[in-house]
Amino acid sequence: MTQRARDTRARTSRTPDDGARVDHGGGTDGRRADLLPDDGSTVAVVRARLLLLGLFALQGIAFSSWLARLPAVRDALDLTPAALGGVLLVGSVGALLTVTVAGIVVQRWGSRAAIVASTVVLALAYVLMGVGPGVGSVALLCVGVFLNGVSIALGNVPINVESARIERAMRRTVIPQFHAAYSIGAVVGSGLGALASRQGVSPAVHFAAVAAVAVVWRLASVRGVVLPQGPSDAPLEVVPATPQHDAATSPVQGDGAAGVVAASRSRRRVGSALDAWREPRTLLIGVVIMAAALSEGSANDWLSIAVVDGFGRTEAVGGAVLALYVAAMTVVRLVGTRMIDRYGRVLVLRVSGVVSIVGLVVFGFAPTFELASLGVVAWGFGAALAVPIGIAAASDDPVRAAGRVAVISSFSSVASIAAPPLLGLAAQSMGARHALVLIAVAMVASVTFAHRTARPTGPDAAAAPTTAQVSVPTGAADVVVDPTVLTPDLPSPRTGAHERTPHEGVRVP
Repeated sequence: MTQRARDTRARTSRTPDDGARVDHGGGTDGRRADLLPDDGSTVAVVRARLLLLGLFALQGIAFSSWLARLPAVRDALDLTPAALGGVLLVGSVGALLTVTVAGIVVQRWGSRAAIVASTVVLALAYVLMGVGPGVGSVALLCVGVFLNGVSIALGNVPINVESARIERAMRRTVIPQFHAAYSIGAVVGSGLGALASRQGVSPAVHFAAVAAVAVVWRLASVRGVVLPQGPSDAPLEVVPATPQHDAATSPVQGDGAAGVVAASRSRRRVGSALDAWREPRTLLIGVVIMAAALSEGSANDWLSIAVVDGFGRTEAVGGAVLALYVAAMTVVRLVGTRMIDRYGRVLVLRVSGVVSIVGLVVFGFAPTFELASLGVVAWGFGAALAVPIGIAAASDDPVRAAGRVAVISSFSSVASIAAPPLLGLAAQSMGARHALVLIAVAMVASVTFAHRTARPTGPDAAAAPTTAQVSVPTGAADVVVDPTVLTPDLPSPRTGAHERTPHEGVRVP
């Protein structure tokens, strides 16, 4: 037998102390699943990473394709600026209403189910957003926009959760690269939208094509984009082995054991998603995400107008400045992973916030267009990493990741709802360029709460064991149980409470 064969046999012939019982959503049938090695070099990790990069890029392509055709939609329905703003607000409301339950969906049914469901809703949304203007129906358009918001919120939570799982499996920062893929997709989608408009393609045909591509792309990716359960998915919280806890949650001998475990898992997964709303750390990370979403969303909505109105430039120049902002963000998201690994989340987030503030102030008060453009670059540099860092921080504990990502996504949705009208009111009195400087206040909050994104640390984490176990007090042998049965009802981790490397699991004695 060769050395490679012996190594393979050793990895696949694990004793109960080497692995964990994995539940893939089909109940607890007692079968063991091979655990994914956390070396970042397996075929599964590489495949999942590439597929997820594609899904993030597709998200950007689809969304920017819609935004690029807004002038055609507006003209087809003869919408005033206020009416168009109201239509866009409908989508933000749909996203906000959905994101509050998206974490429960992922926690209860898994990432694959959420991605498939969001794909179905997305297809229907784009068809209606194309048909509405074609038949002159604002109502159909609003329904489509609302469903688009639903699909975005329902799809964002699972792909962000899976990006964090891939990062843990690879043992290095990669989440910003997924967001860079989204930015690249947004540029591609905008270009395709401009090409479709130039060629006279109607929004109905364009959006139907986007829907078809999205459905095929997503369904082809969904199987490989979700990693098998691995050691990096062990929960952060340590469960004390008490008779009361064991009696309530541990697998027991007897005919009713599977039913008890399955019922407990279902109840606790839902509880985990809802409990995230009561965690101070998660809520403060949400504030960081809200500031980032306000910064990025305001640039998308108002930067071109600010350049046109503030410097008397053409619409094409305004669009070029917006592209400059997106390019700056994309570059930092591609190279920023090394900075996070070297200097840590907190320092990178604080420096990013300061750079954003400087860029905003320079853009708002620069006497020349050239200097203001440099401010836009600095603004983009500073805004690039806040959302990826927030997603990673919310996903530190894999068991609670879905609920926490849903919570911070809610903060992002609130920012997308509040920012356009508030900045519009400010722009009416002081001009769009000076109104954008107000975002610096939100960036101050991001810098202030940056320390809450630090990984939980403390004396508990030593070696990196692979499973969570619980002792059955009846004298039976120790059994390996699914960590999701044990942890969601426990207190959330707090900064400074546990010493832990980024990708360690926990063995509970």
